[in-house]
Amino acid sequence: MTSRPAAGGGRWVEVDPARVARWIEGFADRHGPPATSRQDYGLLLAAPDGASAELHAPPGVPSTPDVAGFVAAAIAPRRIGLLLARKGAVAVGVAEGEELVVSKVDTRYVQGRTAAGGWSQQRFARRRDNQAKAAMADATELAARLLLPEVGTLTALVGGGDRRAVDTVLAERRLAPLAALRADRLLDVPEPRHAVLVAAVTAARAVRILVRDPEPAQ
Repeated sequence: MTSRPAAGGGRWVEVDPARVARWIEGFADRHGPPATSRQDYGLLLAAPDGASAELHAPPGVPSTPDVAGFVAAAIAPRRIGLLLARKGAVAVGVAEGEELVVSKVDTRYVQGRTAAGGWSQQRFARRRDNQAKAAMADATELAARLLLPEVGTLTALVGGGDRRAVDTVLAERRLAPLAALRADRLLDVPEPRHAVLVAAVTAARAVRILVRDPEPAQ
């Protein structure tokens, strides 16, 4: 389980689906039995002491009206696509439940920024731009080759890395069926490698919970 501060207050907690039921029990023990309401993102737990927990369903998990249904849906195995892109690296995969069953990583050199000025700077900038375009073209071909044949079996596509890079790949007309499956969640990952892709499966399946504690007594 990981935790980090949330913009606007509270904290984000990421919980493995198999541990969600226990986490909810702990929340109820600490704050009292919560009222449950269905939301667009999943479920809202509102405790009698003022604490709340927004349970955001993982990508591909259908909406459910109660805790039991939410937990069962989060645990159930499903096939999701993964598209991680950052600079000149891309990793594409398909996960079945917790297992990565299809994967491919590709890296193309993209020159870093230069401090040179004048014509030299412009030449380096053009070269860097061309390298970046070639890298995105490779990423698009990789996604088309590995993910398009699987699109009918996927419940969601989860992106990660640089949002602009992922947007660029999915803007390709051929990948429209994949773009239609894209989840809102964008995974924060380093430069894509196979190990990063494997770890992304866990992050994509996690239940994200926004926890807000009770207001302090005046």
